[in-house]
Amino acid sequence: MSVVGFDLGFQSCYVAVARAGGIETVANEYSDRSTPACISFGPKNRAIGAAAKGQVISNAKNTLQGFKRFHGRAYTDPFVQSEKPGNAYELVELPTGATGFKVMYLEEERSFTAEQITGMLLTKLKETAESALKKPVVDCVIAVPCFFTDAERRSVMDATQIAGLNCLRLINETTAVALAYGIYKQDLPAPEEKPRIVVFVDMGHSAYQVSVCAFNKGKLKVLATAFDSTLGGRKFDEVLVNYFCEEFGKKYKLAIRSNIRPLLRLAQECEKLKKLMSANASELPLNIECFMNDIDVSGSMNRGHFEEMCDSLLSRIEAPLRSILEQAKLKKEDIYSVEIIGGATRIPAVKERIIKYFGKEVSTTLNADEAVARGCALQCAILSPAFKVREFSITDLVPYSISLKWNSPAEEGLSDCEVFPKNHAAPFSKVLTFYRKDPFTLDAYYTTPKELPYPDPSLGQFHIQKVIPQADGSSSKVKVKVRVNVHGIFSVSSASLVEIHKIEEGEEPMETEQTGKEEEKMQVDSEEPKQEENPQTQAETKNNPDEMETSQGGTKDKKTDQPPQAKKAKVKTSTIDLPIDHYPPWQIGRDALNLFVENEGKMMMQDKLEKERNDAKNAVEEYVYEMRDKLCSIYEKFVNEDDRNSFILKLEDTENWLYEDGEDQAKQVYIDKLNDLKNLGQPIQTRYQEFEEQPKAFEELGKQIQLYMKVIHSFKNKEEAYEHLDPAEVEKVEKSVNESMEWMNNKMNLQHKQNLTVDPVVKTKDIQAKTKELTFTCNPIVTKPKPKVEPPKDEQQASEQNGPVDSNTNSQGPQAAEQSSDTAASDAEKKLPEMDIE
Repeated sequence: MSVVGFDLGFQSCYVAVARAGGIETVANEYSDRSTPACISFGPKNRAIGAAAKGQVISNAKNTLQGFKRFHGRAYTDPFVQSEKPGNAYELVELPTGATGFKVMYLEEERSFTAEQITGMLLTKLKETAESALKKPVVDCVIAVPCFFTDAERRSVMDATQIAGLNCLRLINETTAVALAYGIYKQDLPAPEEKPRIVVFVDMGHSAYQVSVCAFNKGKLKVLATAFDSTLGGRKFDEVLVNYFCEEFGKKYKLAIRSNIRPLLRLAQECEKLKKLMSANASELPLNIECFMNDIDVSGSMNRGHFEEMCDSLLSRIEAPLRSILEQAKLKKEDIYSVEIIGGATRIPAVKERIIKYFGKEVSTTLNADEAVARGCALQCAILSPAFKVREFSITDLVPYSISLKWNSPAEEGLSDCEVFPKNHAAPFSKVLTFYRKDPFTLDAYYTTPKELPYPDPSLGQFHIQKVIPQADGSSSKVKVKVRVNVHGIFSVSSASLVEIHKIEEGEEPMETEQTGKEEEKMQVDSEEPKQEENPQTQAETKNNPDEMETSQGGTKDKKTDQPPQAKKAKVKTSTIDLPIDHYPPWQIGRDALNLFVENEGKMMMQDKLEKERNDAKNAVEEYVYEMRDKLCSIYEKFVNEDDRNSFILKLEDTENWLYEDGEDQAKQVYIDKLNDLKNLGQPIQTRYQEFEEQPKAFEELGKQIQLYMKVIHSFKNKEEAYEHLDPAEVEKVEKSVNESMEWMNNKMNLQHKQNLTVDPVVKTKDIQAKTKELTFTCNPIVTKPKPKVEPPKDEQQASEQNGPVDSNTNSQGPQAAEQSSDTAASDAEKKLPEMDIE
């Protein structure tokens, strides 16, 4: 099982994986751990990540970046309209009313949704993870900003499905950072002690988020979050862009905003200048060659002037910091430490404002860029059965209060109730009880729209179907379970109708009527009280609906003062699950989602085919340059002049063809072209390789011949080491050695006379085969072990009759016995392998 965490940033993305050695942030194909959140569309394929970043200026209208902020938003959304002028690409309204991206892809106009674009980026990040893990990646955890609403979270979940991923959890970025911080801490307070309070400040490219968390050993609880969804490094870049647009306009008479390409170039240079100013307080230059109308421009900026221009932005830093302390009812003295992450926190003025507010130094123990991705990977490891992780519970929160409203038959109007107040623990479930005779609708919405960075407070409608009255015509008891799940998404997860079957002991004509009246009374009185009661009891009965039913039943008994004869009746209940129809705003339908998945598969295949085509083309180009260079150097003496000149001419023709007619050909055309060139070049390469390798092969064969000749010489001189060899076998060895020597000398003489421009007389593989053949024939004979000599039987019998030798009469006895036992042991050891084989 794969364990992967994805940090989908506004500007850059990071991928972290869990391995045996711990959590690791992996690099992409460019050996860079940061992958730009950028996608470029071309006439043949898509470029994603670093490859797309290089086309931001050259292919501006078809290169998308910063698309994360358009998730789950309508085209008419004021935020979308405010972002339109600053984008090089075109935003359009899709048939569903959602925001779309209009580009030219495969030489035709196409519109994509934010989900499709993010799905493409996730596909790229998935490939990076698979390349690192060397196995398929499906399960993952993805980080989203803590201020994302229900619609935005659903949109990201759809994007994961388009990419073929199974998202185990959408985790808030601030929560992921807190997890990465807390899980490694060994000195956290015990569960019963006062928790350690830590503030996390995250200012990235496009957003500013703050959270305050309570840590105990093995436990993390998010107490409060606050944010400024538009304050980030991008705003500081814009300040510089506006300044230099005005300055260059006056100085060089340039209308920079009339042309998107110079504006994008200026934005890139301003971002670099901002980073330089974070490390350097002196005056820094900004120079751009051929900026616009072939004019070179130059300017300068220092940190002090930059901070003055950004004062309105810096003043926005304090409000979220104050807000989290107010929400959590904490004082500045209660804060143990302030951890800062995100690229924009490297700006000295930002850091100074945070230090000034809390009155203490900030901590930078976490990696400012990679902490979120590492937290995601840790969460995935906790959820995965494949890894054993230290027990660590995470309690997140609901960032905005959520309410329900419905038509109340008793009050003849709308009733509403806040089911999840702001900063309520999440994930969490609650069971609400309604009394109804007919199907009804629940409208979910955010209680305080002013708090939202989103114009539409609606969470959708939930239609509870197939509600019927009781057999006596009274209202039925309907239990509705509402939930904020691990992704932070609200839903009505289930609904059930409680049927009451009464078994009466005696005839009581008025009983049914009285019970019906009481049911009607409960319908009037219990809708809001029941729901007010549930949040208090839910903490104890979260996973036990039956217990909740019991407590609600108890409340009903208290409220319902039935006559004595009614209590004699036996009551039997049963529950029936009810279907729920859900209509969330901007949710992609199942059919549309399947179509997007299919389209993503087609685009991936198109990218793969184009990559293979380009690889085939590059292989031809590489071969042309390589061979042309070697023909005039190391291959020069292995080909005659006429053949060399004709081959070089063919290589030059091929090079010209590549940049003219061969610029855009099918993959097979390039393969055939390469094979034609190799048919001419391969013999030359072979002659060069044989010239380099043959001396080593002949030397190895010569060594073997000398070795066996030395053995034959020793045998003929009757040396003791070889006197046990069979003369007939030695003669066989001598014959093989002589044949091999004659073969080698013959081939070496012929090769010496051969011209280097002609194919060699013998191949290296033939020489190696000859060496192997000689070794196979001679080695078993010359390495035959000497047979073991056993003592005569008469000596063995004598030693047995004498028995053990007295150590006093023969001082050599123990040594001899020890030597004998050693010999026996060694003989036994020699026999062991044979016994094992048998």
